[in-house]
Amino acid sequence: MAAPSYFYASVTRCSDLWQRPFEVLPLPRNRWRGGDFVVGEVSGQPNPLYRCETKTGRMAELVPGDRIIGALGEREATLEGVGSWRAIGEDGRMDGLTGAGLFGRATSISSLLPPFMQLGYRGHATRAGAPLNMADFVLPEPPAAPAVPIVLVIGTSMSAGKTTSARIIIRELRALGLKVVAGKVTGAARYRDILSFRDAGAEAVFDFVDEGLPSTVCAPELYAPALERMLARIGAQRPDAAVIEAGASPLEPYNGDLALARILPETRMTLLCASDPYAVLGVQSAFGLRPDLVGGPAANTTAAVALVQRLVGLPALNLLDAAARPTLRAMLAARLGIGEG
Repeated sequence: MAAPSYFYASVTRCSDLWQRPFEVLPLPRNRWRGGDFVVGEVSGQPNPLYRCETKTGRMAELVPGDRIIGALGEREATLEGVGSWRAIGEDGRMDGLTGAGLFGRATSISSLLPPFMQLGYRGHATRAGAPLNMADFVLPEPPAAPAVPIVLVIGTSMSAGKTTSARIIIRELRALGLKVVAGKVTGAARYRDILSFRDAGAEAVFDFVDEGLPSTVCAPELYAPALERMLARIGAQRPDAAVIEAGASPLEPYNGDLALARILPETRMTLLCASDPYAVLGVQSAFGLRPDLVGGPAANTTAAVALVQRLVGLPALNLLDAAARPTLRAMLAARLGIGEG
């Protein structure tokens, strides 16, 4: 009999599942853990969300009957959907909480979206009867390295322009002649974001999937050591600067508050990407954080820039406007203590 054919979602990129044999065995719920690799069979009526980001970062269209290997996890997206592997019932019905293979049962979905991709649980990926987990493939932490100057990109919510802004900053740092690495330290699994950092010029990219987490919606005692490993891997590259994106916002349950507390002492410049000027005021009031610069939709027009200045007294730049790049480059050079020549 021919071996089953699987789509390997991008959360599996830290593993060797496509290189070494494994068995698929249904396991009782008391043996399930977040980060376990499981097989889901696609069902339901296909819609634009029936897509899989594969281990290479490419997108694959899926149809009922396809089998995909992803990982059990949790998501708390303010604009799209909420779900958890813990909500999967005895019927084994799951949803693709992200296209990257984050599996769980959706408990709340935005009315602006079609239903998430439906999946049926077919079993865990196992070896010698033991379930395989993302944590099984985490590499040892490298030796300590000097602290790296960080440019931190945070947002008031998802879809606030963080990843686009981080790409622009990477290109400007490269134009200044710097060796740059990049990372995404909070959020839900998605490979394309950090791949785009590499395309922008980062010499190496890192995220929490490398550290065994399908998302950073997890216990702080699980996230904290994962964050330390991420930062150690960034430092081991000995870059001139690191561009770090924190997904979601500091107030959402992605451990953003923990990440910021750890990263801010090494941060030379903070960019806050905001959905609108009032959101800038909200984050500053709620989290007590005063960024160096505001970007994203809150800086899309001169009226928005003026309102940011009036509300919080902060500079704002539309980074999508090429005319703003010299100002950004000068600010980066000044904060990092380098010349622009």
